[in-house]
Amino acid sequence: MDNPAKHPHIVVHAPALDGSRRVTEGDVLLGLASHLDDVVEILRLADLDRVEVEESDLIEWQGGGPEDWPGLSEEDL
Repeated sequence: MDNPAKHPHIVVHAPALDGSRRVTEGDVLLGLASHLDDVVEILRLADLDRVEVEESDLIEWQGGGPEDWPGLSEEDL
């Protein structure tokens, strides 16, 4: 049986006015992301690189999913 305490709960918060999104694990700020690649890198630096960013149940996306980055235009992608 899995112990839920061993699994991190990552939150990608709703976009700020500049479009960036805070990434937290519990009360700890892991970083600030401006696009999905930033989330991947933040998780890699936190030794959580085995987490599937777009599909994992360990990540809670608030204020929009992994495709929602209001600060980006089509030219930035």
